[in-house]
Formats: sequence, structure tokens, C-alpha cells
Amino acid sequence: MARFKPLGKKLRLARALKQNRAVPIWVVIRTSRRFRDHPKRRHWRRVKLKA
Repeated sequence: MARFKPLGKKLRLARALKQNRAVPIWVVIRTSRRFRDHPKRRHWRRVKLKA
């Protein structure tokens, strides 16, 4: 990807990066393992962003 990015695209990529985390362990424990993973988790090679 190019080094220069417009600010809007950079912000969208940063938001996607922050969203792409696992559910915290304390949430898994508190919900009795009902929420082990979340559906917004994205693999960088399989699913491409429309950013």
C-alpha cells in the first residue's frame, strides 16, 4: 500500500485495526463462556476491507 494515505482512509484503517481484537478474558469469564469470540473479527488475508 502507498505510504501516503488520506486522513479519512487512515482513520478508517485505524478503527478496523482496533476492532480486530479478541474478546477480553474477563468478559468470557463473566458471561460463563457465552461470548468466546465476536463476529467482527477479521483475518487480514481472507477478508478485505472496503476502506
